[in-house]
This record gives sequence, C-alpha cells and structure tokens, in this order.
Amino acid sequence: MSPFTGSAARTARWRHLRLDLTDGVATVTLARPEKLNALTFGAYADLRDLLAELSRERTVRALVLAGEGRGFCSGGDVDEIIGATLAMDTAQLLDFNRMTGQVVRAVRECPFPVIAAVHGVAAGAGAVLALAADFRVADPSARFSFLFTRVGLSGGDMGAAYLLPRVVGLGHATRLLMLGEPVRAPEAERIGLISELADEGRADETAQSLAHRLAEGPALAYAQTKALLTAELDMPLSASVELDAATQALLMNGEDYAEFHAAFTEKRRPKWQGR
Repeated sequence: MSPFTGSAARTARWRHLRLDLTDGVATVTLARPEKLNALTFGAYADLRDLLAELSRERTVRALVLAGEGRGFCSGGDVDEIIGATLAMDTAQLLDFNRMTGQVVRAVRECPFPVIAAVHGVAAGAGAVLALAADFRVADPSARFSFLFTRVGLSGGDMGAAYLLPRVVGLGHATRLLMLGEPVRAPEAERIGLISELADEGRADETAQSLAHRLAEGPALAYAQTKALLTAELDMPLSASVELDAATQALLMNGEDYAEFHAAFTEKRRPKWQGR
C-alpha cells in the first residue's frame, strides 16, 4: 500500500467499529455485542477503508481485530444484509460481494501483522475475517463455522476457498466449507486453524501481548515476510527464490540490518526502526 495520499483527510471517527491506537498497536473492535457483532454494509466498508488508511499512514506496527461481548463475529447481519440483498439486482450484488472480498484483501495486503482475537462464535464472514489474519489467537470457547452453504451460497465466499486449504489443507477445507459445521477450539488447534490457544477468557490479552511483541520488532522485515507469504502462494519455486533474493538484497541495505550487527557487536538488544 502506497503511503502517498491525495486530497482526502484522515477519518476522524469510524461509525461502525471502535479504534484504539497505543504504542504502535491498533485495536479494532467490532462493537455490536447485542447482535454478536454481526456485520453491516457500513462495517464492511469501514474495515476496508480503515485498513487502507492505516496502511498509508505507516504508524501502525501490528493490529488486533477483536469482538465485544459474547463472541467474535457472527457474520453478516441476517436482516440488514441478507434481507437487503434479496431486493438487489445482479450489479448491486456484485458490488457488495466485491466489497467483502476487498476487506479480506486489505487484511492480507496491509503492511503489518493482523491478529484475530477470537472468543465464542466466529461464523460466516466472521470466520473468514479470522482466517485472513496472520495470527488467530483463540480461547477455549472459540468455534469457527463457515456457514455459506447453510444459506444456499457457495462455501467459497470472500476468498475462503483460496485461504482455507492453504491453512488447514484441502481435505479439512472441503469438509468445513461444504458442511458448514462448527469447529471448536480443540479441533481448530489440531488442524492448524488456531495459531495459539489462550487460557479461558484471555484471548484479547494474549493477542495484545503478541501484538506488542510484534510492534517492538523489525517492522519492515515483518512487512516483507507477510508480503512474500502471500505472493509466493501461487509462484513456482524458481520465481519464489528470485523474489526472496531481491527482497533480502533490499533489506540488507536497510537500517535494521545494520542495527542488528551493531547491537550484536555491542552485546545489547537491537533498537528496531522499521527502516
């Protein structure tokens, strides 16, 4: 994401989510607890635009995506989205579905690690948002459900058919996307859907700890690692090795690489600058 901006001013207030910025860590909270944080058109658009804005500003070094109340996110709001889409024509439906996919792309393409702090339900679009994150920290109450076939739609929504096989393998992905059955925390950890299983009630705290650890690290190295992980999913080995070589050559000219050597020589911790 380019840091150059045009005429648009920084958004002063986000209507459909809550944003907190502390020490390089952004915490984005889905805050409709009475609806299990069900997503609306506005919430999708805010997530898409917020991630683009934070990516341009280059002040955030890690982001935690969390849900308020009893669960992470129950997916698209049945009344506000599913009901509304029944009255849309094909062009409008395509615009909507492209927007939801743009949110997933924004999560994957932003230049900082994204950590989903999952407790309770992560269903439908909520499960895909967690899937798109770089890390999924969950407590024992977490349950993931890819519910799209349950409402008569393809299980491959919002990039799920691309991402899920790469996280848990084709066999597990086929079962989860076809049947839409809930995957509880123990199984999710076993098949690799969870990055870290937190103690009960401590998913947010554990995610924050990881985020601050990442925020204190070499931000540019993390950004390039994330970019390579995404880009090389579809590359042959020869192209991947060449891209790795070019990336390392650029980073070896950076300040953080020189700082590591200086810190090692002086027997102290590196002071990472993200440059």
